[in-house]
Amino acid sequence: MLIDTHAHLDDKAFKDDIKEIIENFKKEGGKLIINPSYDRKSAENALKLSHEYKLVYAALGMHPHDASAADEKFYKFMLNNSHEDKVVAIGEIGLDYYYDNSPRIVQMEVFKRQMEIADKQMLPVIIHSRDAHQDTFKVLESFKGRVTGVMHSYSGSWEMAKRYLDLGYYISLSGPLTFKNSRKLPEVAANVPLDRILVETDSPYLTPVPYRGRRNNPSYVRYVIEKVAEIRGISVEDLMENIEKNTYRLFKKIKKTS
Repeated sequence: MLIDTHAHLDDKAFKDDIKEIIENFKKEGGKLIINPSYDRKSAENALKLSHEYKLVYAALGMHPHDASAADEKFYKFMLNNSHEDKVVAIGEIGLDYYYDNSPRIVQMEVFKRQMEIADKQMLPVIIHSRDAHQDTFKVLESFKGRVTGVMHSYSGSWEMAKRYLDLGYYISLSGPLTFKNSRKLPEVAANVPLDRILVETDSPYLTPVPYRGRRNNPSYVRYVIEKVAEIRGISVEDLMENIEKNTYRLFKKIKKTS
């Protein structure tokens, strides 16, 4: 049983073999994949894939890299489509001060606007935060009790993770946890409460060991799961049972399947 809570199936890296990728995931015990978006076209594609494949769910959002492209038409699109059964979250949204592809003031404005939409639509959020944890935390704190979600592909410290946990957020781990030079993440993986942990691939990026350097895909989420289980000293089965419960608890619109 595999769950990938964050994979960009609409990425051009999968344009020639998306059906094969999803079928292989199913054969390996894959149960569901959440496909977040990063701009209008990606959001439309995520919706389309969720309609085509039963195990694929969508999240609608404008990534901080593309925040400068956000306009009223996009916000209206989010509001008009976020009610769909297979749209389970707003995301990925947040702040990225590493690349600064959009001005920080614009990133902040777009982030807050999308948090307001999540609040109005009663949906969880999928948060991207890179080199911006303090500002990210301030925004999330301002919505405490109204919006919750997941810190996607978490890369911060355990101390920062505890602050997000206190706000009610989940922590999602991905491929970098398996890297030899991973310093902060093993501590995070060891200490996040089992009822607040999620896993993902962020495909086609952040490919875990032993396939680092190649294209990532949802089936490789098993290597993240195995690493978390190893660090915590528990069985893969026990970990996956908790991840499944956490996924359904956070993304309430996902329909359980046998």
